[in-house]
Amino acid sequence: MATVLVHVARRFAYEIGMLRAGDLRGHTTDRTVAASFESNCLSGTAMVIRPMHYPLGADVENTGMSETERIVVADILADCEGLVAWGGDLKPVKQSHFHIDVKPGDPRLKRLAARIRGQNDTPGEGAGAIDAFAPARRRLAARYQ
Repeated sequence: MATVLVHVARRFAYEIGMLRAGDLRGHTTDRTVAASFESNCLSGTAMVIRPMHYPLGADVENTGMSETERIVVADILADCEGLVAWGGDLKPVKQSHFHIDVKPGDPRLKRLAARIRGQNDTPGEGAGAIDAFAPARRRLAARYQ
């Protein structure tokens, strides 16, 4: 799981904007949640990126991510083969939230993590080398939306 969540965070940092101290939060023991999906942070299967920029219930049209940022997030989700859920697609909306969306032990998660590790070991592949706006990538992302 960590490999996949780190991949999401790395792609976000490389393609949307570098992360600063406090921009990334993961596992917590604080049981206070405002939306049920936030409890995934208790198990270490979720993280929030820039929670102050994209808080729970933010107005997606006026204060949320830009269209360009949403295109990148859609590509990141497609790159994760539908195994990661995004708070922008949940109710209530929380565009900063990402969580693993399969049960523990799902073999697809293991395969995805292995693919990501392989890309990380290959220059010119993986996070930092992906063009989310390439036509083939846009078509792939559309299949996961």
